[in-house]
Amino acid sequence: MIIKNIDNIEKTPVNISGAVNAFKQIAIGSSDNTPNFSLRVFTLEPNGATPYHTHSFEHLNYIIDGEGFLVDTAGNEKPINKGEFALILPFEKHQFKNASKDKNFVMICAVPKEYE
Repeated sequence: MIIKNIDNIEKTPVNISGAVNAFKQIAIGSSDNTPNFSLRVFTLEPNGATPYHTHSFEHLNYIIDGEGFLVDTAGNEKPINKGEFALILPFEKHQFKNASKDKNFVMICAVPKEYE
């Protein structure tokens, strides 16, 4: 059994083209010997965004804090806020954006462990 506090998990910049003011923490992952999934926490600072991208695996998201947008495959910005969930299916192009100019947007992202 493993219990961790988010305040004690290293936060690293997302170094992918198109990422802006984005940071990642691996809350539970392969280094914890998880058999199937990894839980990551992404923080998008004001005006931050993940890259507009696609990949071969699904991921599940839960918004911990803030207000933002989830950009879909057609480029439409859909509001997504604290307390809401999102499912991104394999090969769905997507992007998360922070809607705030002064508050962080924070979300949990669950993926297969090999893609953490």
